[in-house]
Amino acid sequence: MTFTGFTKEDFDVFTIDGLENRMNALIQHVRPKLEELGTYFAPTLSSLTGDEIFPHVAKHARRTINPPKDTWVAFASNNRGYKMLPHFQIGLWNTHLFVWFAVIYEAPIKAQFGTTLLENTKAIQKKIPNHFVWSVDHTQPDVVSQKELNEHELEKMFKRLQTVKKAEILCGINLTREEVINMGAEQLLKTIDKTFRNLLPLYQLAQKSSK
Repeated sequence: MTFTGFTKEDFDVFTIDGLENRMNALIQHVRPKLEELGTYFAPTLSSLTGDEIFPHVAKHARRTINPPKDTWVAFASNNRGYKMLPHFQIGLWNTHLFVWFAVIYEAPIKAQFGTTLLENTKAIQKKIPNHFVWSVDHTQPDVVSQKELNEHELEKMFKRLQTVKKAEILCGINLTREEVINMGAEQLLKTIDKTFRNLLPLYQLAQKSSK
C-alpha cells in the first residue's frame, strides 16, 4: 500500500478550467489514489458485509462538455457496476472529502429500503453517530447533520425514498480539505475504516430489503 494521503493539489484539480485539462489532472493525480483506496478497502468491506465487494473508480466517460465537480471510488457487490446496488463511496469535491453509504436513484430496492429505514428510524438514530451527515442527492454537496434532524425529519427522508422516482439517500461523513491535508495518510485510513464500520447497520438494512 503506497497511499500517501490527499494534498492541496488534489483538491485544486476541480478548479482547473476545461474538460480535457481537468480530466488529465484527475487521471494523473487523483485517480491513482482512489485506485489504491479501492484495493485497500475492498477486502475490509467484504469481511464486514459478508458480500464480495469490488471497487469502482469513477471514469466520467460520458462527459463531453462539463468537467466533473467531484470524483470517487465506489464499493459494491458486483464487479460490473455499483449504481443499482447499495454501495459505499470515498471521494472528493474541491472543498471536502466524503465517505458515504449510498442508495441512489438507479437502485431497484429503493422503495423497499425506504420502508425498512422507516421501520428502524429509532435504531438508526442510536447507531449512527450524531456528527454524521445525510444527503438526498449525490450530485450536490449539500448535507444535513444527524444532530440537526429530529425523528420526524428523518422519517420524511425515508418516506421520500419510497415515493419519489429520483429520490436518494446517503449517510456518512464530510471532512474539510484542510482536515484531510493535515491528518495525513495513516489517520485518514483509520477515519475511513471507522466510518465504514459505523455505516454497516445501514448496509445490513439494505441487504434485508433486497431479500
